[in-house]
Amino acid sequence: MTRSTFLLPWLSTIALISGLLGTDTARAAAPSPARLVARLAQPVPSQTPFVEVRQSPMLKQALQVSGTYRRPDTATLVRQVQQPYQETSTIAAGQVRVQRAGRSERVFAISRAPELASLQDSFAALLAGDLATLEKAFTLRSLGNDGQWQLQLTPRAPAVAARLRQLVLHGSGGDLRCIETQPVQGQVQRTLVGGTAQAALAEGVVDGQALQALCQGAAS
Repeated sequence: MTRSTFLLPWLSTIALISGLLGTDTARAAAPSPARLVARLAQPVPSQTPFVEVRQSPMLKQALQVSGTYRRPDTATLVRQVQQPYQETSTIAAGQVRVQRAGRSERVFAISRAPELASLQDSFAALLAGDLATLEKAFTLRSLGNDGQWQLQLTPRAPAVAARLRQLVLHGSGGDLRCIETQPVQGQVQRTLVGGTAQAALAEGVVDGQALQALCQGAAS
């Protein structure tokens, strides 16, 4: 497995930790990035279900992956896959640890991937509602209205921008529906979180177009 192949899923993982969000029922038009960041701040511990649909020329059909993202404390990020295999990936204490049933544990220092460390720090700032720190790492832009919004994050650091074109958070009110990870190379990856992920599991969504509709709020 190349370094790029291993790193790109973690770009989504760090992004997805921002899905550990509460609910704000207030409604207002055209929320600014500052308002969205303040609204999405969430204390620990927190967790949310997620659903991804992976498509690849190497797969005969799309693969649905589901599980839970957890943030047990301010220094730890966990991605726990439950279906169709079991795997737990953890970022903590300067290390990335990957544990998968039937395989040897993999551990590497986060210092080997400075762009990953930068993303970790940035999303810690997002969850803390720290707009100033977040704006040092990303250019922020909000679109839409309070009922259906986007928060676009474009990386400033060249090392991150070389791999990640943009992260786009889709939501409604205080709820995050989905995160789109747009790599410089490869397909956009969409990951549903929270209630939208639960809806996808209930409906048995295994189609990329259906997932995109749920992600962007075209279907409820």
